[in-house]
Parts: sequence; structure tokens; C-alpha cells
Amino acid sequence: MSRSTNNPTGPKSYFVKSFGCQMNVYDGERMAELLDDEGLAAVDNAEAADLVILNTCHIREKAAEKVYSDIGRLRRDDGSTPMIAVAGCVAQAEGAEIPRRAREVDIVVGPQAYHNLPELVAKAARGEDALDTDMPAASKFGKLPQRAKQAPSAFLTVQEGCDKFCTYCVVPYTRGAEVSRPWGAVLDEANALADAGAKEITLLGQNVNAWQAEDEKGREQGLDGLIHALDRIEGLERIRYTTSHPNDMTQGLIDAHGEVGKLMPYLHLPVQSGSDAILKAMNRSHSVESYLAVIERVREARPDIAISGDFIVGFPGESEADFEATLEIVRATRYAQAFSFKYSARPGTPAADMEDVFVAPEIADERLQRLQALLNEHQIAFNQETVGKRTRLLLERDGRKPGQRIGKSPWLQSVHLETDAPIGAIIDVDIVSAGPNSLAGTLPERAAA
Repeated sequence: MSRSTNNPTGPKSYFVKSFGCQMNVYDGERMAELLDDEGLAAVDNAEAADLVILNTCHIREKAAEKVYSDIGRLRRDDGSTPMIAVAGCVAQAEGAEIPRRAREVDIVVGPQAYHNLPELVAKAARGEDALDTDMPAASKFGKLPQRAKQAPSAFLTVQEGCDKFCTYCVVPYTRGAEVSRPWGAVLDEANALADAGAKEITLLGQNVNAWQAEDEKGREQGLDGLIHALDRIEGLERIRYTTSHPNDMTQGLIDAHGEVGKLMPYLHLPVQSGSDAILKAMNRSHSVESYLAVIERVREARPDIAISGDFIVGFPGESEADFEATLEIVRATRYAQAFSFKYSARPGTPAADMEDVFVAPEIADERLQRLQALLNEHQIAFNQETVGKRTRLLLERDGRKPGQRIGKSPWLQSVHLETDAPIGAIIDVDIVSAGPNSLAGTLPERAAA
């Protein structure tokens, strides 16, 4: 795996490119903080970097092949390449195969081992092998630096891994078994983020609502207990969490949506299919009836909550009747947002062996278009229902136009408006128009004028 590098003394600058889920974004931020602590300078593009980290995702189709394409694009006009690290779930799944296929790669590091990144960079600079895809029981988080994030919205990983073993999913094999971070460690990081200026924290986990730990008094706590503790942090104004499994939505967590004002009225709760037969084939361990019952209880606790979901169409064995059942659960739930994908086989997963019942690609394509049309219709309707309302907006970044800011509503909608309020401010906004993907707002005094 070793090769000579252009800078034998080690890289001086770095660039991290993260793909996929919010947890990968969090991991990318933490890798950047590790490198900052080593004195490396962050740059905003791969061309200017001595070290490029491709923080990969294995969920989408042909993920590994796309990584090799990204590696090839890092070759520069003079034929040289920066030091290249492949991190994340593709690194975990492919391991030593990556440098065998792409000799330009210097470092391979899995999602449970990136706390060792500085050591791996030093090894690569010396021309030594630098591969670490161990998945130790000991938490990596204790070896990561203190948070110093200044953005108004921050991610905080509290749980990793998955024990559910859905038949289509690689996460149990790339992220390992479910592990919850300790109570004190999570609260310490949350306090550090709030002290550094974060107004909103999103708790992350493959099954975030499976999180559990003992508090400082030795009492067993679930995610609802953690949310109540976060509610007491001064300066923290908003709390979110994702991604949840329907079977881990406890009554305490549902009640928290009605009890904790800082907990935003938004729940991402994937269902994947509206057919019990397909859910069983997916090993989802919930039924359509149990899923809808959870949604009903959540809406009783928080009537204005926005529900988001995930869907897979064209799963092996899916009939037209199964797909129609998916459309029915969409109509019943009326999602404010949703993510939908056409099934693609992941090597090593049980569903990949169901070749005799694969759905033809053209049928899956047509079903996906029908599903997305219905989901888009409901998303537009939800956004339009917000028009005329006054809501609180967390300003997160500048817009494209001079004087424009973009922020997030409590329902995770992007809202743009003209204001001189600073980034990080939480302000009252009147929603004046809505499109499929964003809203327009104005300050109340301007609306009155």
C-alpha cells in the first residue's frame, strides 16, 4: 500500500469531502478537528490540499465504484496526486482492496477508527502502510478533541451501529453493533457546542432512539431523558434527532414532543414500504398498523409536528399491489418531507441473494416516479399551509442575494428573507410564499408596513 509522497515531511493542508448522511458530516467535522489539532490548515478545495479525505457512504448504488472515480479525479495536471485518505463506510467494507485497485490511495480508515487519523497520516508520510478498519468496543469519542464549532446548528453523534439487520442494509456490517455514548460524554459535548455558539443541536445515530445510558445518579435513561437534560442547557434553543426506528419510539420519547419546548416539531421516521409482506421480507420488524399507530400517538402529543420518511421501491418480490399499499400509507401519513429510492442490491446483504424475485428496472423506475410525484404533492401542500403564519427562524447562512439570509423553520424548512440580523439569531418571521423546496419570509414590521 505504501508509495512515495510528494511531501515526505507530511501534509500541511487538508480538504475533507463527506458524502451521504448527517453522521458522515459529523465524522468529517471531527476528522477536521483532529487535523486542526495537528497544525494542518483547512482549505476549501481538493486542488489546494496536500491531504484529501474522501469520507464515503455505502448506502447508494455502486458506491465503491464512485469512490474510485473520485480518486481518479484527484490526479493533477502535472501527474501528481495529494496524499489521499479513503474514510467512512466504503473504507470499512472494502478495506485493503482499495489501495490494491487504486495505488494513489495512502490511507484507508473506517468510521470506528478515524480517531487514529493523525497517526495514519504520519505513517503514510513515512511511506508505511496506513490502514485501520478495526471496530473496537472502546469508544473512539474519548480520543477526539474538544468541540470548537461556531456554526449556529451542530450535529452530535450519540449512538452508532445497528442491530436491526434489515435485509437490504449494509450498516450493521460497516458501522457495527448498536453502541450508545455515555450520558456524561454526550452532555459534555453538548455543553461545549452551546458554549461555542451552537443554538441548535441535532442528535445523530443509525437508530438514534435506541440510545440508552445511565445518568449521573445511576438511573437508566432513554433518549427522552437525554432530551430533557439538553433542555436545561443555557444558550441551547433547539433540539432535533435523527434517524429513528419505529420500534424504538417509546411513550416517553413521544411525550417529550409535547413536553419539551426546545424539541422541534419534526420527526424523521422511516417506514420503507406500505406492504406488510415487503416489510417482513425487509426484516423491518414493524407492521403498517404499528407504524401508523406511532404516528397517531406522536401527533396527539404534538399536533403541529412534521413527519418525514424513507421509502424503497422495487424491493425484491414487490408486486403492484405492494406498491399501491405504499402509496396508501403516504396518503394516510401526508409526509412533509421524504426520501425515496429505487432498490439496489448491496453485496453481502440477504436481499442481494433474492435474484429470482428481482423487480425489473423499468418497473421500479416507473414506480419511483409515481411515488415521488405523490410525495412532492404532499410536500408542496405542507409548505403552502405555512404561508400566512408567523414562526421562529434560526438564521444559518447568507443567501445568494445581497442582504439575504437563509434559516430553518421549526419544521426544517429553508426560509429566505431580507434582514440585517446576524447569522445565529433566532427571529420572528412571517411566511409570505412557498415553493416545493423553500419558503419566502419577511420581518413582521415589513409585512405590517
